[in-house]
Amino acid sequence: MQRRSLTTLLAAASLLLAAGCSSGGGLPQGGGGTPAPARSPGASGGAPSATPSATAPPAKGSVKVTATLTTGLKSPWGVAVLPGGDLLVGSRDTGKIFRVAADGGKTTELGSVPGVDPGGEGGLLGIAVPSTFGTDHQVYAYFTTASDNRIARMIYDEKRPAGDQLGAPDTILRGIPKGQIHNGGRIAFGPDKMLYAGTGETGDKGLAQDKASLGGKILRMTPDGEPAHGNPEADSVVYDYGHRNVQGLAWDSDHRLWASEFGQDTWDELNLIEPGRNYGWPEVEGKAKAGQRGAGFTDPVEVWKTKDASPSGIAYAKGSIWMASLRGERLWRIALNGTEPVAAPQAFLKGTYGRLRTVVATDDGGLWLVTSNTDGRGTPHKGDDRILRLKVT
Repeated sequence: MQRRSLTTLLAAASLLLAAGCSSGGGLPQGGGGTPAPARSPGASGGAPSATPSATAPPAKGSVKVTATLTTGLKSPWGVAVLPGGDLLVGSRDTGKIFRVAADGGKTTELGSVPGVDPGGEGGLLGIAVPSTFGTDHQVYAYFTTASDNRIARMIYDEKRPAGDQLGAPDTILRGIPKGQIHNGGRIAFGPDKMLYAGTGETGDKGLAQDKASLGGKILRMTPDGEPAHGNPEADSVVYDYGHRNVQGLAWDSDHRLWASEFGQDTWDELNLIEPGRNYGWPEVEGKAKAGQRGAGFTDPVEVWKTKDASPSGIAYAKGSIWMASLRGERLWRIALNGTEPVAAPQAFLKGTYGRLRTVVATDDGGLWLVTSNTDGRGTPHKGDDRILRLKVT
């Protein structure tokens, strides 16, 4: 059972006394039979709130492309920000990692991740660096091998010659199912300093509901790949389940975790992630219908037609979730007041730069946006793929 704050426990006790009943041991129920949100590990304060706030972002925002940082990238996918602002960018199909200077865009090859086996939607996918990078120089990568998807870490030594700056990989988690499709792949360190990973069900729908499988899940682990304290099951890295193909992870200013997910034919999703929750796939795509709500599935906060989104990376900036879209070829803004959208999602850059793969927040409230036109599904133009600097409101 997830730990709760003292405030939450006292409030729950007061409600039970007032109602003259006792707890049955399950999660408290919200509207439509969906369990009410618990607090994510590492988050501070009380329960997530949708109460209107004076600090809520405006219903309408804006996006301005202020610069093109670099061009000529091949199949870029994962991006991590180094202390000081430079970017590490992974190439899905070549297995190489590059450093791109935030000032001027100079690109330096660090090296290749050994064992990457690209094919379909697999290859070198997410990359991340921990808050301890300044002392341990570790770079984490999620990648596809001949047998599975796995997560490994490597020491980055920038004093070595370009192209030979990555140490031998130390695999911290293996056995994530692989496939030609739905490999997931996004990794990120959370505010609690734990490593999170979004996985896919590889086209085998049953894996999403199988808690013994690492497919179709969000995973939470220590930097060494062990189950993190506070996970729903003490001996498991599985944090939640019922996903088709998680593609983006981001935390808001209150440390709530959000995730984007590919739908099948009808609905793409933006989900508020809570430990132990079942997000419904394959029983539900999008929001549950009336007859499905009693099964305890958690509804997405927003949904899109797949032609308008097919979402990939997400980031949080200026009070909004920003979601890059592949098939939709646009950047979506979802302005949030607590856990509730302020208004309908707003689209920017529609068709201007083609497929959009990854979006990353900057320290000054802006965004880096990475295109994805050289991934075999786009139409590359001169200069693709590129990283754009955005000013947003």
